[in-house]
Amino acid sequence: MVVGYFVRIRDNEVSVSHPDAVRQLLHANIVKGSWYSIFSLPDYHYVNQMSELNPRRHIEKGRNVASGYALSNIIKSESYVDVVLHLFTSRLDDFCKSGEPVEFNRWFTFFAFDVLGEVTFSKSFGFVESGTDIRNAIANTRSLALYIAVMGYYTWVHNLTLGNPLLSRMGIQPTSHIFDTCLAAINARKENPEARNDMMQKWLDTRAKYPDRMDENEIFAAAVANVGAGADTVSATMQSLFYFMIRNPHHMHRLHEELDASHARGELSPVVQHAEAQNLPFLQACIKETYRFHAAVALGLPRVVPKEGLTIGGRFFPEGVTLSVNPWVFHRNPELFGEDCDTFNPDRWLQCETGKMDLFLIHWGAGYNQCPGRNLAHFEISKLAATLFRDYDIQQVNPKQEWQFQNLFTYVPYGWPCKIRRRSRL
Repeated sequence: MVVGYFVRIRDNEVSVSHPDAVRQLLHANIVKGSWYSIFSLPDYHYVNQMSELNPRRHIEKGRNVASGYALSNIIKSESYVDVVLHLFTSRLDDFCKSGEPVEFNRWFTFFAFDVLGEVTFSKSFGFVESGTDIRNAIANTRSLALYIAVMGYYTWVHNLTLGNPLLSRMGIQPTSHIFDTCLAAINARKENPEARNDMMQKWLDTRAKYPDRMDENEIFAAAVANVGAGADTVSATMQSLFYFMIRNPHHMHRLHEELDASHARGELSPVVQHAEAQNLPFLQACIKETYRFHAAVALGLPRVVPKEGLTIGGRFFPEGVTLSVNPWVFHRNPELFGEDCDTFNPDRWLQCETGKMDLFLIHWGAGYNQCPGRNLAHFEISKLAATLFRDYDIQQVNPKQEWQFQNLFTYVPYGWPCKIRRRSRL
């Protein structure tokens, strides 16, 4: 079956899968589609990088928060993330002893939230410790994702109704739980004598140094965006990695060999460090293949054609047309990723030449709108994956049961309970 490069998905929006679209749309400094503005949380007074449509202002906002997201800054919190990961493994040990199944869709989200707390506010939220969805924050986030998936296409209605700043002050709109969670974390941080040079401090320092460049609202907006988008995307990616490894035993066996050999050489700490995980080539190939095979965001990334119009793949589009690029479509193009692109194959990333594929790996977006939290995401995914795959045997309770997932803003899986036990290494 021949499939075209252009599919109309709305009256004024076309999904574009021509390879040139990544360069001409995502890597170009052109205005984003209005759908993104729904991410101004809790209302349009709090414009963050994700909800900023103007590329120039987006780049300025990115410069303001860049120091907090830098890997060199994230690494400074590694010992505190280790505490969260150590507590996480102790919870898994409880499951080993009881024989109860583990719902990783819940536990990976607990872990991701707590890491965000440590790195952003110098204190975890306590999800892993309690083993519960504190104040229904995660459940509310999933409900918000459904709301965003629909109302992102009707932002003018959102701004007049549930996104109205008047309702924000009353705390009754869908985003209130995220904003309240952030405000509580920020207030707790102010009272915390052990607050570190975390993301929040980096942003406060930038605000103090450049008050004319960075508004106070930007600090709150960045924190809310971190909490609102940073947990589900990481959880979805970690679930995908473990799910596809479990269902491909030959890949799992090879990864265990790599981890066991590295552990036997004394190259891995009890909680695997970020630098150690980067020296595990097959693990990194598995993570990268997960980014390709099950990108956390499966909606199109929209851009608006500028005044002069755009020609992509020989097709001209006039000013004002919205053109969107869908990561799932690109990641399953055999011209870009090989004839086996519909299979989970980490070996494709261990070939001599992967440069062409790297150009079209857009799981965290691309260009000026690339996800600012990508360094943190890869940091925690690498550490957790290396530690858990080394220390635990993980199998689905029902090996024939396929997981389920919903495509809202994030492609969040659920419904694949697992049984686990500690691995014995010779």
